[in-house]
Amino acid sequence: MPTATNSRSGYLSENIVHFARALRRAGVPVGPDRVLDALHALTLTGIDRRDDFYWTLAALFLNRREHFEMFDQAFGLFWRHRELMESIRPGSEEADATADDSTIPGQRVAEALGLTREVDLLEQAEPDQTGTAASHAEQLRLKDFDSMSSAELAEAKRLIAKLRLPIAQIRTRRLFPSAHGRLIDMRATLRSSLRGSTDIIPLARRTFRKRHPPLVVLCDISGSMSRYSRMFLHFMHAITNDRDRVHTFVFGTRLSNVTRYLRHRDVDIALGEVSRAVSDWSGGTRIGATISEFNLRWSRRVLGQNAVVLLISDGLDRDGGAQLNESMDRLRKSCRRLIWLNPLLRFDGFQPIATGVRIMLEHVDDFLPAHNVDSLAELTEALARAHQAPFKPPA
Repeated sequence: MPTATNSRSGYLSENIVHFARALRRAGVPVGPDRVLDALHALTLTGIDRRDDFYWTLAALFLNRREHFEMFDQAFGLFWRHRELMESIRPGSEEADATADDSTIPGQRVAEALGLTREVDLLEQAEPDQTGTAASHAEQLRLKDFDSMSSAELAEAKRLIAKLRLPIAQIRTRRLFPSAHGRLIDMRATLRSSLRGSTDIIPLARRTFRKRHPPLVVLCDISGSMSRYSRMFLHFMHAITNDRDRVHTFVFGTRLSNVTRYLRHRDVDIALGEVSRAVSDWSGGTRIGATISEFNLRWSRRVLGQNAVVLLISDGLDRDGGAQLNESMDRLRKSCRRLIWLNPLLRFDGFQPIATGVRIMLEHVDDFLPAHNVDSLAELTEALARAHQAPFKPPA
């Protein structure tokens, strides 16, 4: 916590500027105008009380709810650790490099404050060791998104951008001409017979057309999913631009269709448009109400032709499972397959204790983990299976 001595010696202003720069490196947009407003506001509120100082900076530096957790971690590291404040005063180039990374909450925030040393993933391998770089890539695929550093997250995003989800083609009711078709096309046969006087009339044939079914993604962006929702958005962008007929939705307390935003080829522009369009980031979760809204407004539009639904959520419902059983039953009957991706499955001792989790398990075909790159890649096997026995939830 800064003291009056810091203010009189001029260190408070420099530390606030440095704090704003650290927030920008961590991903929180804090412009120079907000820094000036914060300095002016602190002359009115004072710095004697920690709560006043904390909420003054939070009110002026934050404009989106999803940035609050990052701000809280950065504030705890920056203003509560005296040794860190001493290391960032004017004239000092490096932060305290002796801090133990394992005791720091939020590795990416610590990196933004200069408490860790970034090492490129490919440079970690020794030049004379065969296969070391490949082992690092394998470890990255198995590492939890929440424990990744900034460099590892960037590499994970590149791996996610290369993911391809091959959904098996299914037979539709539409027919198209085929020389080896099993059905005779009488209209085409009669039309060809009128073109000339021949003794033999060749039979035109046709068969059923095969096509990939639509893919619908419903992603939870509530507070309990905030550590994973950003990576899932990169995953949704990758599959949206890889194939046609992909419809993507995000939900917290309300449902938002973000399909047209994620169709932009540039992932940064696409995610920026999604952030501006969605207003309930990192809030509560109303799974039953939002799925009910989806069934009412969107199911007939996007769930035709044997659609496959990916539901990405931890199943923690703020409403205690209200409307969830009816909504999930309607959703399951409207699609061909319902696949649930749950980050909580990363724990070996996971048990469906929450009411929402128990209700949802009764209606899904597949129940898979979704916490690292490898778990997302496992979707390939689940989606490639054309027919599979229904998933049986644990007793």
